[in-house]
Amino acid sequence: MSNGVAVSNGVAVSNGVAVSNGVAVSNGVAVSNGVAVAPGLAGSNGVAGGEAATGGFAALTAKAKAYVALMKLRVVELLLVTTVPAMMLARDGMPSLWLIAVTLVAGTLAAGSANTINCYVDRDIDQVMGRTRRRPLVRATVTPTEALVFGILTGIASTLLFGLLVNWPSALLADGAIAFYVFVYTLGLKRRTPSNIVIGGAAGCFPVLIGWSAVTGTLSWSAVLLFAIVFFWTPPHFWALAMKFRDDYAAAGIPMLPVVASAETVTRRILGYSYVMVATSLALVPVAHTGPLYLVVALLVGVWFITEAHRIVRRVRAGDDPRAMHLFHMSITYLTLLFAAIAVTALI
Repeated sequence: MSNGVAVSNGVAVSNGVAVSNGVAVSNGVAVSNGVAVAPGLAGSNGVAGGEAATGGFAALTAKAKAYVALMKLRVVELLLVTTVPAMMLARDGMPSLWLIAVTLVAGTLAAGSANTINCYVDRDIDQVMGRTRRRPLVRATVTPTEALVFGILTGIASTLLFGLLVNWPSALLADGAIAFYVFVYTLGLKRRTPSNIVIGGAAGCFPVLIGWSAVTGTLSWSAVLLFAIVFFWTPPHFWALAMKFRDDYAAAGIPMLPVVASAETVTRRILGYSYVMVATSLALVPVAHTGPLYLVVALLVGVWFITEAHRIVRRVRAGDDPRAMHLFHMSITYLTLLFAAIAVTALI
């Protein structure tokens, strides 16, 4: 001890102040590197709480985005493009905005339910395919149980919205679409036959029937023809996509037609279905009395589509790049223009 300073084990104590390793503690106040930290301020509760709240909000946002991704809303968009024109043709004019809004919301939930359950079932092959590796279940953003429960709940919500606010025939059709997509296509056909998309693609045709039924409570031959247009449109649309991602489907063991057949065989079938699709679109004229405007549009876009289908056949035969994705994107434009013409026809 010297001058009132005691030194013990490298700790200096002077005037009641302990100094150890450059840290002074006086009256319960710690001073280190010239900074004083009062009791209870180290790791401030306010800062920690704020960080926890921010982290919780970020996690919640990520989870919500994952559920939206499971619903595949970009695919749903295309389905809804056919729903409203079908409603307008059924009404022969503009249905109430309330009916359109409820039908679209309930239809989105129905399609989202089917897509979510599809993701649940296909989570094993989604992690193999490069095109699907960023889906929520592959990245573990949601658990399989969470996805399945979400899919079932959105399906129930769709049924209740249709049944209570629209009518029960449209609710039953929506349930039929979900069941067909999940049990017939996803569980039954997708991994077993090259005809998977031909038969299973019928699930994507239900929106026109749902839209028609939402307005009338029944179905008619016009609704059946609308269904047939989308039915014959589906194989060229998806086979073009499968040509682009042939290796992905092969790696996942999915027997899409481009995986099990030659490119020439695939393009010939695309051409054949294209002719049937256009013929069906023209049959709508006498059955639904769609008039000259629709006839002109159906002819123009039909010739445009068939011309491109012939081109893809020629490219494959010549050994050139088939440019399959060009036909894929073109098929979306074709269907959009055709159903836009149906909508305009219903208003004039």
